[in-house]
Amino acid sequence: MKYFIADCHFFHEKLNTQMDCRGFSDAAEMNAYMLKKWNDKVRSTDDVYILGDLSVGNAEQTNALLEQLRGKLYLVEGNHDRFSKNPKYNASRFEWIRPYAEIHEHKKKLILCHYPIINYNRQYRLDDNGNPTTYMLYGHVHDTLDEQLIRQFQEMTRAAVKTLSDGRQVRIPCQMINCFCMYSDYTPLTLAEWAALRPAP
Repeated sequence: MKYFIADCHFFHEKLNTQMDCRGFSDAAEMNAYMLKKWNDKVRSTDDVYILGDLSVGNAEQTNALLEQLRGKLYLVEGNHDRFSKNPKYNASRFEWIRPYAEIHEHKKKLILCHYPIINYNRQYRLDDNGNPTTYMLYGHVHDTLDEQLIRQFQEMTRAAVKTLSDGRQVRIPCQMINCFCMYSDYTPLTLAEWAALRPAP
């Protein structure tokens, strides 16, 4: 099974009272809750794609965290993943670490990046039934005004009509999903689960 999640920010004390206002008493309580939600869902054989900002802890703290997280881990680097630059950090827990990735899941192409990409690769591809075949999964913006603007952009894009080189007019597909951990109660989800939980506007 392939799961996705973004912006866990393990060890980030300030997110309990600022920006996300997560409401935990401290980072230790937040970490314990997120770890339980993760391990209640993920098995050791599952793939978990982390769309950035996993941990703001130091190398030692993050190494200890990674040993507790179930699954085969893949990290799409975020702006807060500074632990990965520390020589004491053990990168062997990850299958790979990249700034950007493209993978396939059940005949769909998934564009993975910490930052939202509004014009992503293969955006216009449709299957034989006219359904989009590509999704852009991202993080970074949490549940902020930026996310609301991205949703407005998606609405505008889907309402627009593009004239193709052969003269046909088509609606523009736009399948962007913010895999922000708070939307899923800190639980990694499959593509289908994310699509159902955060339906496209």
